Amino acid sequence: MNLIKPNSFVGDLIPYIPGKPVEELEREIGIRDAVKIASNENPLGPSPLAVEAVKEAVSSLNRYPDGDAFYLKEKLSSKLGISPETLIFGNGSNDVIDIAARTFMKPGDEAIFGEYAFIVYPIVTQAVGAKAVISPMPDYTHDLRDMYSRITEKTKIIFIANPNNPTGTMVKRGEFEWFLDKVPEDILVLMDEAYFEYVDDQDYPNSLEYQNTGKSILTVRTFSKIYGLAGLRLGYGIASKEIISNMQRVRQPFNSNSLSQVGAIAALDDKEHIEKTKEVNSEGLTYVTRELKKLDITYAPSYTNFVLIDIGDDPMPVYNSLLREGVIVRPVMGYGLKTHLRVTIGTAEENDKFISGIKKVLGK
Repeated sequence: MNLIKPNSFVGDLIPYIPGKPVEELEREIGIRDAVKIASNENPLGPSPLAVEAVKEAVSSLNRYPDGDAFYLKEKLSSKLGISPETLIFGNGSNDVIDIAARTFMKPGDEAIFGEYAFIVYPIVTQAVGAKAVISPMPDYTHDLRDMYSRITEKTKIIFIANPNNPTGTMVKRGEFEWFLDKVPEDILVLMDEAYFEYVDDQDYPNSLEYQNTGKSILTVRTFSKIYGLAGLRLGYGIASKEIISNMQRVRQPFNSNSLSQVGAIAALDDKEHIEKTKEVNSEGLTYVTRELKKLDITYAPSYTNFVLIDIGDDPMPVYNSLLREGVIVRPVMGYGLKTHLRVTIGTAEENDKFISGIKKVLGK
């Protein structure tokens, strides 16, 4: 039987493996009231204003969504002080990243990213037949000088998550400005800022501030994290009109649904929800890292809503034991982090349950 074969670079892809639903894990293990602190979701839930807007829009689901997200584009561009023509939307920030890869890379090209960078980068790179060039990440942080040293005439995109998932670390302003000054104008610097709202550090280089420096910068952000709209799948990209125009040629029609658009418009005005989320996260991160330090558990410095911890050995026994305690965290072996677990900052009660669980599991 001569079945159709995929491209060689597609056949070799390792697919993203999602976690199981909470309900299924509870059924399998025989537990109840588990806390899921594995996916960096907002523990306070979605923006209440977004929920009300979505409820009102449900009756119009027979209509196709606005393919250009006109009202959302107007709202967001006004909030950011940018031109609407510099915005593109996608089915989550992953979709925007994929569009960029399909727009600017082809077989034989190269993309540079960190060894512990977001797992979508190698997927989209290999899916278009381009070559992944891996940069080491000492101290779990992007080494921009090393990334610069790996640039060749084949380099088309450099992926930088800032802060980075799954390590939680941050590239600081001085290093970023040094890098941006050196990088050629015809290489796309894709700044993935899915967690930027959580950063409270004056040394953070908001990439929007560098959009007019003559470099090819694509800033990618999401409504999944601080706005709590992960289930609606909506992300966006910001770049020059020329970059966005080319990406619009590749973007599929209707790649952001109508509920996500109305939800996002409302969420942008929900200052109370955003501030409360930041407050709960800041307090939770302080508490969790303080307790981890007491337990002599190594962790990476985090500027996000999660923390990467190093068990120092195979993390799966600890992961499985935490499951039986009703605590769901995230193994990250797929990122090359063989002894680590990623823990999302939850509510005070969820954080307490994690700390109690890890104490019991480790016998501390």
